[in-house]
Amino acid sequence: MDFIRNHLQGYGMSDLMVAYLSNIIMVLFIAAVSVIANLITKKIVLNVIARIVRRERHKWGVIVLEKNVLHKLSHLVPAVIIYFSAWSFPAYQILIERLAAVYMIVVTIMALNALLNAFDEIYRSFEVSKIRPIRGYIQVIKIVLFIIGGILIVAGLIGQNPLIILSGLGALSAVLMLVFKDSILGLVAGVQLSSNDMVRVGDWIEMPNYNADGDVIDITLNTVKVMNFDKTITMIPSYALISDSFRNWRSMQMSGGRRIKRSIQIDTSSISFCTEQMIGEFQKIHYLSDYLATRTNEIEEYNRKHQINRESRVNGRQLTNVGVFREYITQYLRHHPGIHQQMTLMVRQLAPGDNGLPLEIYAFSSDTAWSVYETVQADIFDHIFAVAPMFGLRIFQNPTGHDIVRVNENGKAAKPTDFDSEAG
Repeated sequence: MDFIRNHLQGYGMSDLMVAYLSNIIMVLFIAAVSVIANLITKKIVLNVIARIVRRERHKWGVIVLEKNVLHKLSHLVPAVIIYFSAWSFPAYQILIERLAAVYMIVVTIMALNALLNAFDEIYRSFEVSKIRPIRGYIQVIKIVLFIIGGILIVAGLIGQNPLIILSGLGALSAVLMLVFKDSILGLVAGVQLSSNDMVRVGDWIEMPNYNADGDVIDITLNTVKVMNFDKTITMIPSYALISDSFRNWRSMQMSGGRRIKRSIQIDTSSISFCTEQMIGEFQKIHYLSDYLATRTNEIEEYNRKHQINRESRVNGRQLTNVGVFREYITQYLRHHPGIHQQMTLMVRQLAPGDNGLPLEIYAFSSDTAWSVYETVQADIFDHIFAVAPMFGLRIFQNPTGHDIVRVNENGKAAKPTDFDSEAG
């Protein structure tokens, strides 16, 4: 500044003119230096750093560059130049220093925010991120960062110690608790969800209270985002997963088997003892040949040992068509490639009711994928419905309009005509 003033005074200018011109020239000089320094930082320094980082095999450096962390930090260079040039303007030195300091605080906060975003993306590239998501914690850090930054900005503008402002926040604690209620609840819920491993990104959860039934695609501080199977998105508050009940299908997916639990209704009027002709036909079935040979020998031995009167089929032990059918389904499932053979497998009878005798298939498919599971289940029951008549069994079904029409047509065909009545 003195150098500029001395040169201007050499031209015979007045002191007022020298003061104005020297200030203008100094401002232009500082602005030019700031622009040049900013260009050098962005065009040269950042490009050199970017080339070095891209040569490395680690992806985290590229992610930091993509989040513009260094680009945001480059804005500190002109702010530092302006801050340390404030002494050139004694009348405005304090104001310039405060504004430059506030600008540096804002730039630092934005750079740290970008760095946290980069850290979150780097962490998501690891498998552990699905088990221990940290996005909620990062959001808490961001909230704290912005609060501290706001306090420093206010303190810098009014020229007060930040601790004085912090001491005044005690009176606003109730208001802050109300404003950040969801964030606080979400933080506590996030800690419990993570520590207890209750839900992960990629889990299939079912929460009827919120109409959620799909895969978890994101876990944040306040919400858990679920993509339902109809491709809609449901947002669930994080604390709702702690306060309400929900179903997590992760263990089913990890077990490698998905449960099949479905019944067919057998018409009880079609259940009967097996005749010798029926047993002869059943012995032609591959899955039943060994079973019938063993079972018939066991029954014959029992009846002979106890001297059972075989004139009545009620006496002694007899095979029934529904029992043989149940054994057939069991053997069919044990030889089915789509059924998990190391998990529970049984065919059982449930309590009979108005719709007949329920015969329940309880097994697990060897593939947990939804489409494969439904295909395996459909194939099994297609076969069961088709093979049931071969055992003399009828699947119960409530009468339909077709059945009623058929009964009426049969009744009309059997009804005698007036001519037949007179002839009789």
